[in-house]
Amino acid sequence: MAGMNSYMDTYLDRRMKYLIQEWDLATRNELHDFETRIHAIEEDTKEIAGFEDAAGAKLDELERRLTALKGVSR
Repeated sequence: MAGMNSYMDTYLDRRMKYLIQEWDLATRNELHDFETRIHAIEEDTKEIAGFEDAAGAKLDELERRLTALKGVSR
């Protein structure tokens, strides 16, 4: 009977693995550092927002200079 228990354990482990993959479920190991990963993502988005602001300001300045250059060339 021990052989049957081992077989069933292996079968169930394999089926659970496939179920987790198929449904794209998270495991306890993946959730362990979930909060840390969320904070890291939030920090990255702050950096991206800062870059967007700086890039927008730079683009506005370039557009202003282009407008001034177009006025001079006419």
